Amino acid sequence: MATKKIFPTKSSTSLTPWLGIATLVILIDQLTKITINKTFQYGEEKVITSFFNLVLAYNKGAAFSFLSNSGGWQRYFFTAIGIGAAIFIVYLLKKHSGQRLFAWALSLVLGGAVGNVIDRLLYGHVVDFLDFHWPGFGHFPAFNVADSAICIGAGLFILDELRRVNK
Repeated sequence: MATKKIFPTKSSTSLTPWLGIATLVILIDQLTKITINKTFQYGEEKVITSFFNLVLAYNKGAAFSFLSNSGGWQRYFFTAIGIGAAIFIVYLLKKHSGQRLFAWALSLVLGGAVGNVIDRLLYGHVVDFLDFHWPGFGHFPAFNVADSAICIGAGLFILDELRRVNK
């Protein structure tokens, strides 16, 4: 006698795990930003190691503060780009959810993009707090968990493409 499954298993092409990863990135990003905002004053810095500080910084622009002093329109522009990117990424996740490495990359970028969009909507700027520096080189622009997820996702895109080309 055949048994009928009461709870069917999800197929490997489900969006759920990928949206879960993106949600986890958003939660960690927002919790760290709330913590930094509550414990630091703007510009305050705490030395952690000889090459790493925590600092509360605001970025009204894009990466490396691109367009940060442009009068305010960039807030809406970068918010719209982030929302558009999130919609496109969800479409790509739905279409390619069975490609694990590609979907991991998309999920990380999605979580990072939404995390920074939330900042732009709530505060008008992105909250940054991770500050790396090296003697003779200076300080790398401050960044956050969302930015880190986007960079890791971009690295996974490259790795995925290199694996695909070498097949």
